Amino acid sequence: MVQRHVINASVSPKGSLETLSQREVQQLSEVGSGSSYTLFRQCVLAILNTGAHVDNAKTILEAYKDFDVRIHQQDRGVRLELLNAPADAFVDGEMIASTREMLFSALRDIVYTQSGLDSPRMDLSHSAGITDYVFHLLRNARTLRPGVEPKIVVCWGGHSINTEEYKYTKKVGHELGLRLLDICTGCGPGVMKGPMKGATISHAKQRLTGGRYLGLTEPGIIAAEAPNPIVNELVILPDIEKRLEAFVRVGHGIIIFPGGAGTAEEFLYLLGILMHPDNRDIPFPVILTGPKEAEPYLQQLHEFVGATLGATAQTHYQIIIDNPAEVARHMTTGLKAVKQFRRERNDAFHFNWLLKIDEGFQRPFDPTHANMASLQLRRDLPPHELAINLRQAFSGIVAGNVKEKGIHLIEQHGPYEIHGDAAVMKPLDKLLQAFVEQHRMKLPGGAAYVPCYRVVS
Repeated sequence: MVQRHVINASVSPKGSLETLSQREVQQLSEVGSGSSYTLFRQCVLAILNTGAHVDNAKTILEAYKDFDVRIHQQDRGVRLELLNAPADAFVDGEMIASTREMLFSALRDIVYTQSGLDSPRMDLSHSAGITDYVFHLLRNARTLRPGVEPKIVVCWGGHSINTEEYKYTKKVGHELGLRLLDICTGCGPGVMKGPMKGATISHAKQRLTGGRYLGLTEPGIIAAEAPNPIVNELVILPDIEKRLEAFVRVGHGIIIFPGGAGTAEEFLYLLGILMHPDNRDIPFPVILTGPKEAEPYLQQLHEFVGATLGATAQTHYQIIIDNPAEVARHMTTGLKAVKQFRRERNDAFHFNWLLKIDEGFQRPFDPTHANMASLQLRRDLPPHELAINLRQAFSGIVAGNVKEKGIHLIEQHGPYEIHGDAAVMKPLDKLLQAFVEQHRMKLPGGAAYVPCYRVVS
């Protein structure tokens, strides 16, 4: 049960925020577009719960049913009125600065997302149009900085990792920061916080100001993984597919730490893209790493990739065990290759335009019971296509675990059924069972995990 301490407050943006039109305010008001208001309220509530050890969106929403946010347009700009807001977001009645910044980042992104979808300039009917939309979302958030050399390292992994794994992510982040590299994560706790925390210390040691701690999230996951306070650039993408594309477009290399279903989803998404024939020559350093205790997990994931996608898929990443400095050195070398390649091909440093992403990776997947049951999980599919379908299977499991809509579907209709060839289902079932046994589906110490899925071969 979430412990409630609430406060009423009025908050204005620090710095500057473009004023909203009357139509935009109406879209976000309770009497205007109900879906936009509901989305904004959920994101605001998640941001105000930064630091809460709750990984269930439904729990947070139910604990603060009387929370409300009202938007007031003034001559001087926008003001937010918060009613029954979580008191931990304030110190002596004043909102914490990072929390205030994130609130108005959410306002910026949701307003722009809605106006972008309504704009005839945005064409989401084909792959290039979707990529262009992701570009505009990131540019509006001032994430794209032309001329800056490639140094954004994306870190993926679980939000409910154990203490040793968390300490290891901080050590890796520290080594990356010593090499003046910036960090991009999913912005929540666990692996999404550890590398940022490590990098802040090493950036300070190197007297680096302006270090970037970029957090990319989406509305369906933000309440379960509220932004950590180190994030100094928050971007809320419309859905998980746009979020994943944003990671690989703005990131220059990716480090994958131990995690659960969400990490497997991200990993499969990345492998499916890198295995596409059009991407064969594009350098993109990928490292799987963890402390010595996590070696069995990394080996399980490696074996799953080999069993389902084949040995070629395993050549797209390197596994480094219990050696943070080596991880950072290998990543630094990989980033030099990225820089050289983009210079030769005249590709932008700030957005990876040349990377080919199939529409199957870009189209939002709705994890209904029917869609989950109809996934084609066959070994005879081209590996990059099988990766798309496996990614969607894990996306559904994540939804059933932590997303409000998915949780409701499981409550109403029981667990998802996932069908496929035994050659795919057997390693899938083995990997998922290992996640459950290692407490990688929920925060350790909570209630026993009840699977939201059933594997059928």
